[in-house]
Amino acid sequence: MTQPPNQPPQPGGFGAPQDPPPGGFGAPRNPGPGTPPPPAQPPGAPQPGYGYPQQPGPYGSPQQPGPYGQPGPYGQPPQGPYGAPQQPGPYGQPGQPPGYGYPQQFPGAPGTPPAGGSGSRRPFRGKPAIAVGAAVAALLVIGGTVYAVTSGGDDGRKKKPVAGKSDDAKPTAPESPVNPGDGSGDGGADPDNLNEGRQAGEARVLWYKEAPDAPGSGADANGMWITGKTAVKAAYKDLVGYNVGDGNPTWDTITFPQKICATTPQKTADDKIVVAYMSGASDRAKCNQLQQIDLNTGKKGWSGEIADGALFDSTITVELSIAGNTLMVGRSQSGTAYDVTTGKKLYDKKKYGDACFPAAFAGGSRLIQVASCGAATDNEHDEIQELDPKTGKVKWTFAYEKGWRIGRTFSVDPLVVYSTNEDDDKWNIATFTGTGKIRSQVDIDDAIAPECGWAVLQRDLTGCNGVAVDANTLYLPTEATTGANEVLAIDLAKGKEKWRVKSPADETMFPLKAEGGKLVAYVEPSYDAGGQVVSIATTGSSHKPVKLLQNPAGAAEVENGFFSRDIDWVDGRLYLSTTRLSGDDEAREKLMLAYGK
Repeated sequence: MTQPPNQPPQPGGFGAPQDPPPGGFGAPRNPGPGTPPPPAQPPGAPQPGYGYPQQPGPYGSPQQPGPYGQPGPYGQPPQGPYGAPQQPGPYGQPGQPPGYGYPQQFPGAPGTPPAGGSGSRRPFRGKPAIAVGAAVAALLVIGGTVYAVTSGGDDGRKKKPVAGKSDDAKPTAPESPVNPGDGSGDGGADPDNLNEGRQAGEARVLWYKEAPDAPGSGADANGMWITGKTAVKAAYKDLVGYNVGDGNPTWDTITFPQKICATTPQKTADDKIVVAYMSGASDRAKCNQLQQIDLNTGKKGWSGEIADGALFDSTITVELSIAGNTLMVGRSQSGTAYDVTTGKKLYDKKKYGDACFPAAFAGGSRLIQVASCGAATDNEHDEIQELDPKTGKVKWTFAYEKGWRIGRTFSVDPLVVYSTNEDDDKWNIATFTGTGKIRSQVDIDDAIAPECGWAVLQRDLTGCNGVAVDANTLYLPTEATTGANEVLAIDLAKGKEKWRVKSPADETMFPLKAEGGKLVAYVEPSYDAGGQVVSIATTGSSHKPVKLLQNPAGAAEVENGFFSRDIDWVDGRLYLSTTRLSGDDEAREKLMLAYGK
């Protein structure tokens, strides 16, 4: 439970706080707008390996040792959900240091699928989730300092995250492109008519597409964008565009020379994105080739190459974000901003203060930067900043106490941040004002279960589905232990529950987006019934879900078969797509599915 601001914590109760030591206890502090913390060590070169991947690299070559030195909390590498050993943990073991390689998903959120597994059921049902409030850290604001007041997982034990295995750069499948969805892939023709036996009131499968060939070790398929005309999907080396209504190709498939390694989650106001692809297929290849694409026409715009940063500032992997007309490219220890329209370089974001290195960026209507500071010193901590997208000028800075790690931004406007304290086994969801002050901290007792993908070498601040935010409310799904789950509405001004609503079926319900005074949510399919899209009034006394779309039962098996997925609801149509290809040539791989009336 959270005490009122600027009041001392009350004794007693589960997880009741103790009096914090002077200077704060394991929680954020605010040094003031744009002000970095005092230097933690003499100026000089960064510690060797700071921010550099601390596990074997994506092509098997060992990386430089990290700065953390001391053993981490995870001990021996945990076994994965399918029996194969996973990569070691993030702190001092052969795994990643905080900020570079820590798997950015909640305990119990969907993990990396096993090689060759397309899956016929959702893999995350029944797994433990984060508990917030009594079982997850709430933070307490006292005299301008934020304190952690509760701890633990839902069963009192820390769930050990694991890292996914990197891709094999050498494809074993044919590299000639196919037209996904036309039956020309190795898996054969499309499934039987997915609308066969459709009942009155059920929606239609508008179209279904199979995936292009991928290496036998699998490949990423991150990136899905919907415009008024075109649904665009990235998969391995291909970028494909389909008419939103009938699924016919709107432009020829774009096949890049090497695999796509990063995409902008956002698109510009005029429907453009930027894609990064690898410089080659060797162990020394980098994710440094940029290409702008028009989503509606498939035409290529400007292209360029990302320069390496300083020592240990690698482009083995990068992250891309768009904020307004600015493209931010994040390396392991820095960022470079470009004009997304022309490709012209605007500015660099580099080390600041004494040892603060940009670690991740989140775009959208605002540009947010997270930095890792003071590695292996008494002043080691994370900071979050808002940047002016045009100039890179820092608008404000908020520093977290040592031990707290910023993992996700559930929203950038308003800013909602999820952070963890691994050493103390604590969690926090905080909301911020427009000037970077703590607005509230979530204080609930439920286990929550948004869908967050893996961030093996970077944080991926915006990589969560199943969370929605409007100006005053955060919407989160609870974990379904048996039967239906619930969606919680959290007051951003107070951090308290406003209302909750139960899933209308015995399947999990996830928020998709809040728009027009309503929350749109997706209800998963069962083995014999299709999924649903429902609308929930966000104001008033009744929050009963109203069905917008009932997917046909005949397509339930295919709908249920997306092991990892992107979901979007645009103009009355539901889009599902995979985010990972298994590379299995013996079975048809699903790429994308669209429903409508």
